[in-house]
Amino acid sequence: MKESEAAFESKGGKDGKGGKAEGSGALSLNREKLLTAYERNKDIYHNITGDLVVRIEKIFSDFNLNPIVKGRVKSFPSYYSKLKKYMTMNKSKAIVPPINDLMGIRVVFPFRGDVRKAKKIIEKKFSVDEIRQKGHTPYLNNHDTFKEFGYESMHLLIRIPNDILEERGSPESGEIAEIQIRTIMQDAWAELEHELFYKKKNTPLFDKMQRKLAAVSANFFLADSIFDEVRRHQRKLVKQLGKRRETFFQKIEESTDGLLFEYEPNEKPKAAPQEKLPAPVSIDDSSMDTLLLSALTLHNKGSYNDAVAVYGKILDFNPTDAICKIIYKHRGMAHFACSQYELAIEDFTNALKKGEEDYQSAYYRGVVNSVLKNYAQAIDDYTLSLAIYPYQSFCIFRRGQAYYHIGDYPQALADCEASLAMDSQNESAQKFKSLLQDKIKL
Repeated sequence: MKESEAAFESKGGKDGKGGKAEGSGALSLNREKLLTAYERNKDIYHNITGDLVVRIEKIFSDFNLNPIVKGRVKSFPSYYSKLKKYMTMNKSKAIVPPINDLMGIRVVFPFRGDVRKAKKIIEKKFSVDEIRQKGHTPYLNNHDTFKEFGYESMHLLIRIPNDILEERGSPESGEIAEIQIRTIMQDAWAELEHELFYKKKNTPLFDKMQRKLAAVSANFFLADSIFDEVRRHQRKLVKQLGKRRETFFQKIEESTDGLLFEYEPNEKPKAAPQEKLPAPVSIDDSSMDTLLLSALTLHNKGSYNDAVAVYGKILDFNPTDAICKIIYKHRGMAHFACSQYELAIEDFTNALKKGEEDYQSAYYRGVVNSVLKNYAQAIDDYTLSLAIYPYQSFCIFRRGQAYYHIGDYPQALADCEASLAMDSQNESAQKFKSLLQDKIKL
């Protein structure tokens, strides 16, 4: 017999089993019996809750998610209070209401998007009996009160997995636990609301205070929405940056590694003819964030001149030096991609002027000078980049190539070996080392 059943008595009489007897049929609570049953099962509750926390952390980790996971067992006073509330609300007084959140797990994520993803994962990994979305999106009208802005939270009632029940035992209260999934902002508001209202439910709040609380709650919701929007934008940006880097580094390899074998020492590659840049593309949202995403997208599609135009439009905003450095660097890459080498050098030089510790721009300028066979300048650029950040195996490798082209084979070999010490899997450097060893033997 379940503890919540054994601890009830019929108001119309007792049948000796705690069940329904003749009379009114209404059930009354027996607090002493409920407490005894609760204490008898308390260790089981805590053990199961701990097991669920560990399992849920592992499940989300497998999906590269790392939320804050906390477990709690409802205290007996809270359990008893909720049972009384449910009994009062229960239309059929002869039915024992289940308390399904006696064992609860709270999962807190930074972003709303994670909550939606987590819900699908829980549904996939557990047997879910019920899903409830508590709270709702706040909206403003003349009838709103702070209660209408209550916290949002995803609540899922799950069946405790059989292997946990076999190890820990089946609790008398039932084999259901609750998982609450929230964002950090939702969790913060829930904690504040609990302290302000739940524990002091009989304290009156008048219109002025209610309006203030409604505004605070709405701001919590707005912050949640903005954080989610910023992350979506960042993910798009990172995706485009990844594509841009891939194509840029491929161009570097084609332009520099090929010079070891394809050109005579006095031959220089020809720059592409200068083209008149088109007018900046039409963009509805002219914020720098949106312009940068647009420029990177054009860049990755191979629309280099259009990308250059949008990068220039960003610079028209007269942004901070830190932003200018980024834009000059990207525009230099676009110029390099379409073989506008002198313009690329100019942009990388401007980037260095905006940030003295910009080792990447120094390296990129060295690459362009290598392509133009300005090897002395390239060596200076690579050396500057390494002075800022020494741990660049590819920069050391490229400098070794430049030394090779001016006939300094020992220094080229020293750089090649230093590069391989950092990255022994670099096949181009391995091939280059063999070439240098043959040259030195001659």
